[in-house]
Amino acid sequence: MASEEQVELNAPHHPTEKAFEAFEVVEHTIKSEILKSRHDWNKHEPRMWSRAAGISDADLVSFNIREDLVECRSALTSYGTIILGKIRLPAIHDDEGEGFIHVRWLIDLGLEGTDDVIFHSLFTDEGNRDEDGHPTTWRAIQTRDTPLEFFNE
Repeated sequence: MASEEQVELNAPHHPTEKAFEAFEVVEHTIKSEILKSRHDWNKHEPRMWSRAAGISDADLVSFNIREDLVECRSALTSYGTIILGKIRLPAIHDDEGEGFIHVRWLIDLGLEGTDDVIFHSLFTDEGNRDEDGHPTTWRAIQTRDTPLEFFNE
């Protein structure tokens, strides 16, 4: 898997038609992974998904790629194209504003030249750290201003 030092992401941009089509391929997986992440984090650190407190699973993943994919970035690697996307979560609107998730996936160039779309991860930020290196902030739901940057979760 590539690291931040190994990839050159293009500038953040509005999704193209090709991006919408590609994201629609992984939309179901993204929604499933959001719910899985939320449930897993709620077992040991509910603050990670705290902006979604009181919101049902169905409402949390009620986004539509055509309407809610607002930004993309990509980078070519030797094994395919890494895609990052910022997706609005319409159910999240609080004192921090709208809520967004950042996703990462890959269009893998298979051995036979066929493309496989592979979901990689959601960005879950264990932000600031105390003097012992332990996280003091947790954030799975980003703000509009959170930059869409490479992540390797």
